[in-house]
Amino acid sequence: MTLVSSTAMLQAARAGGYAVCAFNVHTLEMLQAAVEAAAEADAPLILQSTVGTVKHLGADYIAAAAKTAAARTRIPIALHLDHCTEFDVIVQCIRAGYTSVMIDASHDPFEENVRQTRRVVELAAAVGVNVEAELGRVGGVEDDLVVADADALLADPDECAAFVEATGVPTLAPAIGTAHGIYKGEPNIDFARIERIAAKVDVPLVLHGGSGIPEAQVRRAVSLGMAKMNVATELRIVFSDAIKAVFAANPDENDPRKYMIPAKKALKAAALEKIRLCGCAGKAADAR
Repeated sequence: MTLVSSTAMLQAARAGGYAVCAFNVHTLEMLQAAVEAAAEADAPLILQSTVGTVKHLGADYIAAAAKTAAARTRIPIALHLDHCTEFDVIVQCIRAGYTSVMIDASHDPFEENVRQTRRVVELAAAVGVNVEAELGRVGGVEDDLVVADADALLADPDECAAFVEATGVPTLAPAIGTAHGIYKGEPNIDFARIERIAAKVDVPLVLHGGSGIPEAQVRRAVSLGMAKMNVATELRIVFSDAIKAVFAANPDENDPRKYMIPAKKALKAAALEKIRLCGCAGKAADAR
């Protein structure tokens, strides 16, 4: 298969009452492990890269690896640019072959967020690329994006409806109390807010900050309309801990294959858990 837009994939997920897992990957091995997990589970998959990873590896390298993965599997795979504030980077990624992009103008006033989002939607629609936008501000740390707890702002359901109508954005990430990174305590998710937003907008909703949310809370959020769950920090930790374990046992190891293979296995196992949790196992046919 070739890379696909995540638009139809996420619409099917919302209609079917499950969520598609979106895994942030930073190396070829992380990408391979995520794809192997989704293929084993027969699940649709969204591979994500942050702006920092794009600048580190290059959009063309990332897209080439994702296209190769898609060609080797029968599952639908989308490639998404996460939390981007730079229009030029969005254009660069679309040209490289990304099939989904996120314009994050949530730090700007509502009208400016609408303007920037509409501009990206118009560009992406011409080439069949999905667009995600954020309303409210999700707290925590994502690459160089830092939102202090005091600055986090929950999305207003009425504003969500107005925003979707004004921009035509096909995917919305409303701030509902989750945070990027690993939670220090119990997440304070506003489930009533998710339900109100889902009642007012028809587009698939995105759950940011999916690392470390208790299983029962994930299931509840998905049942209320969250059709995509982003997981980043938890996978980085699992991957890195597996590498650290190799060096702890053998400090003189110098063959990358000896520590990357255990890291891939650990990430694949963690990805499979998230896929099953979100209910998208066996749903690949929905987006083919």
